[in-house]
Amino acid sequence: MRIHLLPTQLVNQIAAGEVVERPSSVVKELVENSFDAGARQIRIDIEQGGARLIRVRDDGGGIDKEDLPLALSRHATSKIATLADLEHVASMGFRGEALPSISSVARLTLISRTEGSDCAWRVAADGTERDFDPQPDPHPRGTTVEVRDLFYNTPARRKFLKSEKTEFEHIQTLVERMALSRFDIGFRLTHNQKEILNLKPAETPAEQEKRIAGICGSAFIDNCVKIDFASSGLELTGWVGLPTFSRSQPDMQFFYVNGRLIKDKLVAHAVKQAYQDVLYHGRQPVFVLYLALDPALVDVNAHPAKLEVRFREGRLVHDFLFSALHRSLAEVRPGQQQNVVTLSAVDSPPAAPAQTQPMPERRPPAFQPRPPEQAMLPLSVQEEIQAYGALHPAPTLQSPPATPLPPRTGPEKTGIPPLGYAVAHLHNIYILSETPNGVILVDAHAAHERVSYERLKKQYEQGAVAQQPLLLPIKIVVTSREADIAEQAHEYFAELGLEVNRSGPETLVLRSVPALLAGCDAETLLRDVLADLSEHGTSQRVQQRTNALLATMACHGSVRAHRRLTVGEMNALLRDMEETERSGQCNHGRPTWIELSTQELDKFFMRGQ
Repeated sequence: MRIHLLPTQLVNQIAAGEVVERPSSVVKELVENSFDAGARQIRIDIEQGGARLIRVRDDGGGIDKEDLPLALSRHATSKIATLADLEHVASMGFRGEALPSISSVARLTLISRTEGSDCAWRVAADGTERDFDPQPDPHPRGTTVEVRDLFYNTPARRKFLKSEKTEFEHIQTLVERMALSRFDIGFRLTHNQKEILNLKPAETPAEQEKRIAGICGSAFIDNCVKIDFASSGLELTGWVGLPTFSRSQPDMQFFYVNGRLIKDKLVAHAVKQAYQDVLYHGRQPVFVLYLALDPALVDVNAHPAKLEVRFREGRLVHDFLFSALHRSLAEVRPGQQQNVVTLSAVDSPPAAPAQTQPMPERRPPAFQPRPPEQAMLPLSVQEEIQAYGALHPAPTLQSPPATPLPPRTGPEKTGIPPLGYAVAHLHNIYILSETPNGVILVDAHAAHERVSYERLKKQYEQGAVAQQPLLLPIKIVVTSREADIAEQAHEYFAELGLEVNRSGPETLVLRSVPALLAGCDAETLLRDVLADLSEHGTSQRVQQRTNALLATMACHGSVRAHRRLTVGEMNALLRDMEETERSGQCNHGRPTWIELSTQELDKFFMRGQ
């Protein structure tokens, strides 16, 4: 066949195949247009899951009568004019493909009115971009786009739609996620004339948290840490769930870049790394995060539906996200967040504690240590640590003199540390402690394991990474691209304790490894690091393996279950927990302590009822 031009309607239908996957895709494009129009209120009416009707109305700036035909034509937009504009896109849309694409697979009507106009104007479109005939309409200021009979002229596409309930669930989920991106806008969603969502603009922090609680559940707000972190021209704000509040699926993970909801492998990897030391295996963290950066540093034109972005400085963004989240989670300690037991079912690990409001911060009393009564690390492990010279023996419990509970007179109950004072060692496993708000149960082994682990990590990080030369250097065949990466990252490898030299176009020679990992599979370790550098621009493999060994050492050196502790030892451990990062979880992500409030205790015994 000879080369020929495709009909305009067919071109738009092809574009619709990329942009309009299902009714929720239409809603996304139309609501983003409302964002760009400066809307303060957006109403979304759905019928039959969006297959019969999708109507989006806003109170934005509107479209001039003369521009209505252009709004329904391909590659016509008010948002960019030059290549420089494309490289600094700050709007949600900019291609000018959405409306003509939608009109080619549905019956579309556009009504709009600008400020100061005598009336609104209505125009219908069928994807041919011809025969536009604007008609006057009494519509108020703003724009309404009405999409009826989606895929009526493409029956093959219509057959792929799911049930009405399923399609509307996709729409509701999308609207909720978009509502989290713009607190300054009100949203109203109806389905078959029934109101489903009615979110008013949320200007204050309290109103914003109320909106988040309405979408993610009140348990999320009760179990999250607020983030506000800025560095190197990047700013990260939002909320991240505590490690003990997690889910089995990644269905409560919302990440926005300059207000745009995205899913990105680099972001997912940075978040995973930040939670690696504290999250129970197989669980997924929850978060609502907003990354703000110069639009010139992020390419939003990397995906037809703009669901993915491309960062110009990927490694910088990755390290920034990891550092912000890692530090924020580490700073959560007793006295700032308090674990509680909730009687309602929450999607979190078995026996995982929830978090509630912070207790008043108090300085723990000073204890005078005496010689430890607990055994030191096993001899083989201790010799291994000393041989490397970079570590010290794992810390052991110090046994201070038993300190009696102070008299509690008056409601203020002042002078009591966040984790209270130990009163008993239950079954030689759990520490029972009394606090101003109730009682606390602590898994002594899990808590001491975290304390020991964090101290070992600090001791290891304070000195240079000791290297262990290999008796026989290992020659490793890699791709030329991986060899280039290794050559360029020579200093980075040295910081990790790896000495790597290039001996050919596709050959590397590994001459030394970190002393702590002398017995590991060095070739696999190097290949894993190269794979991470290729994919993410950074690697945590060496640190992960080092931390795994340190965690094992901490576990062996921690107080064992069924070993009876004195009151002084128990109080010393409680004070250490109050000063230790990530003390709410053991090295495996399990909770180390929970609290029962006096109100909950009263409920158990029906007091005051």
